[in-house]
Amino acid sequence: MGGPYPPRIALLGGRPTVDVDVPVCAVFLTLFLGFGISHMVIFRRNLARGHKFIPSAVTFGFCMSRVVANIMRIAWACRPNDVQIAIAAQIFVAAGILLLFILNLLYSQRMLRAALPGIGWSRPVSYAFKALYVLVVVSIIMVITCVVQSQYTLNANTLRIDRDIQLYGVTYFAIVSFLPIPITLLVLLFSHGQDIEHPGSGRWSTKAAIVLSAAVLLCLGSSFRAGTSWMPPRPLTNPPWYDHKACFYVFDFAIDISVVALFLIARVDRRFWVPNGSSAVRHYRGTADEPKGAPSDRGTSDHDPEESDGASPGFRAPVKNENEA
Repeated sequence: MGGPYPPRIALLGGRPTVDVDVPVCAVFLTLFLGFGISHMVIFRRNLARGHKFIPSAVTFGFCMSRVVANIMRIAWACRPNDVQIAIAAQIFVAAGILLLFILNLLYSQRMLRAALPGIGWSRPVSYAFKALYVLVVVSIIMVITCVVQSQYTLNANTLRIDRDIQLYGVTYFAIVSFLPIPITLLVLLFSHGQDIEHPGSGRWSTKAAIVLSAAVLLCLGSSFRAGTSWMPPRPLTNPPWYDHKACFYVFDFAIDISVVALFLIARVDRRFWVPNGSSAVRHYRGTADEPKGAPSDRGTSDHDPEESDGASPGFRAPVKNENEA
C-alpha cells in the first residue's frame, strides 16, 4: 500500500490557509474550550452534590474533540503538504459531532418515556434506540476507516467502495440527527392532558423547545453535509460553491457551538436529569429500595423552586412519597 496521497477532489472547507483559517479556528478553539470547561464545572459541582448527570461530561468531551479539530486545522494550514495532518483533521471534524446527535436523541427518548411510558419503556422501542446508538458507533468506525484507506490507495474500485460507505455514513447520521424532531412532536401530540413523569425540572414545553431547537440545528448541518457529499466530486482546482470555507464553518463549527451554548444556557442538567436506576424500574419516580434520606443522584440546590420553571415538583418529592408509603 502506497501513500498517503494528497486529496484529489474538492473538500468541504477546502485546504486551510494561514491568513483565513488560522484566525477563525483560533476563535472557535477558544469558544469550544470555554464552553467545555463550563460544562465540566457544572458536572463536577453537580457530582459533589450527589447529582450525577453524565451528558454534561459527554458535552465536555465533545468540546475537547472540537478543540483538537481546530488545532489540527491550524496545523494543516501551517503545513499544507502534510497529508497525515490533513487526514487527522478530517477525522476529528467528522467524528465529534456524533456525540451531540446521541445526546439530543437521548433527551427525546427521555421525553418519550416520561409522556408515553407504555411506548417509551416497551422492549421493542428500547431495543430500537439501543440499536441506533450501536449503529452510530459502528458507522463512524467504518467511515473513519474508509477516510484513511482512501488516502492510501489509487485503486479505482477501492475508492468507489470507500465513497459508497462514506455516503451511507453521512446519510445515516443525517437521519439520526432528524429523529428527535418526529419523536418530540409525537410526544407533544399525544401527551396532552396526561399525567407526565417529568424528567428533571422545568416546563414540559421548554424541554420540547430545547430538543426541537437543537435537532433543527443539528439536522441542518448534517443534511448539508449529506447533500453535498452526494453531489458529483469536483477537482481541487474547480471546487463548487458549497465547498466554500464560509459554508464549512457555518454548517459545522458555528452550529456545534450554538447547540453547546443552548445546552449550557438552558441547563439541561436540571431539565433532563432522571433518577438513578430508572431503566431497572422502568419509570422516573425514583427507586423504592433507596433508604429514606440516603444520598443518591438527586440534587437539592439544583432544583430550588425559584430556579426552576415551576412545573416540576423536583427530584425528591416522588421518592419521598414512595418511601413514606
